[in-house]
Amino acid sequence: MSSRKGEGAADLADWTGAELLEGFHAKRISPVEVVKAVISRIEAYEPKLQALYAFDPEAALSDARASEERWRRGEARALDGIPATIKENIATKGTPVPLGTAARPLLPADEDAPPAARLREDGVVILAKTTMPDYGMLSSGLSSFHPLARNPWDLTKNPGGSSAGAGAAAAAGYGPFHIGTDIGGSIRLPAGWCGVFGLKPSFGRVPIDPPYYARVAGPMTRTVEDSALMMRSLSRPDWRDTMSLPPQDLPWLDLGIDVKGLRIGVMMEAGIGIPLDPEVRACVEAAAKRFEEAGAIVDEVPAFVTREMLNGLDVFWRQRAWADIGPLSDDQRALILPYILSWAEGGKALTGSAVYAGMSQMNVMRHAAVAATKDFDFVISPVAPVPAYHAELASPVHDPEEPFEHIGYTVAFNMSEQPSASVNAGFTASGLPIGLQITGRRFDDVGVLRLSRAWEDMCPDKRAWPTL
Repeated sequence: MSSRKGEGAADLADWTGAELLEGFHAKRISPVEVVKAVISRIEAYEPKLQALYAFDPEAALSDARASEERWRRGEARALDGIPATIKENIATKGTPVPLGTAARPLLPADEDAPPAARLREDGVVILAKTTMPDYGMLSSGLSSFHPLARNPWDLTKNPGGSSAGAGAAAAAGYGPFHIGTDIGGSIRLPAGWCGVFGLKPSFGRVPIDPPYYARVAGPMTRTVEDSALMMRSLSRPDWRDTMSLPPQDLPWLDLGIDVKGLRIGVMMEAGIGIPLDPEVRACVEAAAKRFEEAGAIVDEVPAFVTREMLNGLDVFWRQRAWADIGPLSDDQRALILPYILSWAEGGKALTGSAVYAGMSQMNVMRHAAVAATKDFDFVISPVAPVPAYHAELASPVHDPEEPFEHIGYTVAFNMSEQPSASVNAGFTASGLPIGLQITGRRFDDVGVLRLSRAWEDMCPDKRAWPTL
């Protein structure tokens, strides 16, 4: 089979999932060709990028051959033959789940977690897992277990986190489909800093195991359409998620929207944290102007996240981390990333009332987010206050006593359970991507995809993907 428009087979690594399905259906390309192309891309880039864990090219080729046979017999599944990666903390059968830390025993997972199971059921070829920081508690690629992941737009910069490897892999063309998780920005931050699209669905829309307050799994892709394709599969029900939403047959691939008349709020200030970088501000303001020129009714959303909210969440998350780390032996704790250990130790002497007060701020934040956004169809904002920072740092501030100064724009929409996405808005003068956050009303995941697709078409600064 020949590849599209006479391009070389290696370029198949850059095809979207939608393009691959069309090519498979027309018998112009094969799943084996595609997987070989992506493996070649990974082998060329991965020594510099270090985005992957448990990369298994032989197993991927075996799955690709099985997919190719299903296409030949006319029995192809919904996403048959599309290559994908899955974040390390989403279990895949037979692969250990270290959660980014050298302190955990490497025990093979007994079964696929729901997101991995849904993709595998639909014929997706899982190439590898993607790296993450210790316990998923950094917006960074730093890990005591995995090598340091880097940003493909600039290898001296961080890809973000905690879906660090997923963001880097998506931008580098390690196949079209990637899954991350997000409890305070861990899909949107790396998506923004790596210039890809990332959707944090409504809480409970994508079943996960184990479920936890505000934690979601979602797609990270180069295009909005590919995320919509993934959501059609990922949103199917799974009994293991006891916090999931009732299943709905949503029109995931109906991505058209008329911007004219939409009420769009613009939240330029987070209310807390590090100051907004001038280049990020200018980029988001330009996006708001383009929406207004397209006929949207654009108005300001005042900052609503407070220091008390963020500090309360910090207290609660520290105690949660210490509940995992405290029972470990001294030797095991010595293996944890020092930054994370220092941060988590802040939870060991907390009183019950302090932890309860901290946890209560999740509901305070939830109420504030819904109240601030209730009059708008969508709210746009920066994803992060600054562009990607140095790869070796744990956060832009790099201080375990101020760990969350960069998540003011993202974290509240985890607590409010609203769908929220990062889509590329442009670039800094030095060529680093800038993420635009688009947030919808609770449960309006399709609406967020639609407005993101509209912006994808409107965005004036489109560039070729990075090469290494």
